Amino acid sequence: MRIFTLLITLGSAACSQAPDTLDPSRIDAGDMSLVAQGRALYAENCASCHGANLEGEANWRQRRENGRLPAPPHDETGHTWHHSDETLFNITKFGTAAFASEGYETDMAGFGDVMSDAEIIATLAFIKSQWPEEIREMQSGIE
Repeated sequence: MRIFTLLITLGSAACSQAPDTLDPSRIDAGDMSLVAQGRALYAENCASCHGANLEGEANWRQRRENGRLPAPPHDETGHTWHHSDETLFNITKFGTAAFASEGYETDMAGFGDVMSDAEIIATLAFIKSQWPEEIREMQSGIE
């Protein structure tokens, strides 16, 4: 009976480690299954602000009357690719305010209560898959 209990305990511990295999520091834009899932998640959660084609809002570099910046593009014309995968994951999960300078106001809320870590990773894989290869290579070197 002790051996059975030990096996169950070890098996449960091994299964509980599965979520750690998600690595937000390296998001694979070449995983077409992940990209397909991310495409749907992006359309559902991100496109209303960042655009269906990742184009962002008009005049995204100019502050609105309320002092906030419009949503930037996530294509190669924006600055998304200037950040590491881990930073992109954290901004998506916790919101821009968690990482911005004090007093910086933004409309980008965190999606940690809306999407799972795996869904955030899939969404970012989709975004990255839309960048030209040269941009993906440059972004992959950012830590």
